[in-house]
Amino acid sequence: MTRAARSAEQDRAAGGRHRRVVVIDNERRATGSIALRLYRRTRRIRAYLRWSQQGSTRERYVGEVNAATRTANLDQAWSMARAAGMVTDEVLPTGSTASSMAVRAVMAANKGRDTKPELLLRSILHRRGLRYRVNAQPLPELRRTADLVFPKAQVAVFVDGCYWHGCPDHYRPAMKRSRFWQDKIRGNKARDADTNKRLHDKGWTIVRVWEHEDPNAAAEKVIAALEQR
Repeated sequence: MTRAARSAEQDRAAGGRHRRVVVIDNERRATGSIALRLYRRTRRIRAYLRWSQQGSTRERYVGEVNAATRTANLDQAWSMARAAGMVTDEVLPTGSTASSMAVRAVMAANKGRDTKPELLLRSILHRRGLRYRVNAQPLPELRRTADLVFPKAQVAVFVDGCYWHGCPDHYRPAMKRSRFWQDKIRGNKARDADTNKRLHDKGWTIVRVWEHEDPNAAAEKVIAALEQR
């Protein structure tokens, strides 16, 4: 497992990176992780909270876990660490418009271009021998940018972020300044619909995929649209 994959695994188990905070002292914080150790003689699994401090790895014993899978054991260990006061949540910065660190993390992850889902989709399509323009305007007179554009086939591909585009499965409205953010997301969805209509009126095919979709399945949608053209 790569370092990035291990970090993502810890984030999922803890409920987000913002929930992995180890307080060292009044001034210093560290990002913790859970290590699981199987003691073969007793067949027991012990969990340890680990973090880096002044270049050294520190750890504290959390307790024994007994779930059937690694994922469930990590979930259990993080819950135990939180209940024991070993970890806390990152505090929202002064002036933040987010209702929580979880919402803030989602906002930060939804950058405008070259997101991980976009890069994965582009890589798959490129390996399939397809060539395209990236972050381009399908129509010069329309100041709307698509993530992938196939000019000759007139196919425009949009990889929509779950938060900013109001995914029906994963969008969760913010509690702080809720009216502002609801209006923002509503406006984005209206803009998406308007973009679809304008491109369709000019003879373009539009493919929209959500960032949470499997990249291979998303690639098949794009390929199917190209074949139809």
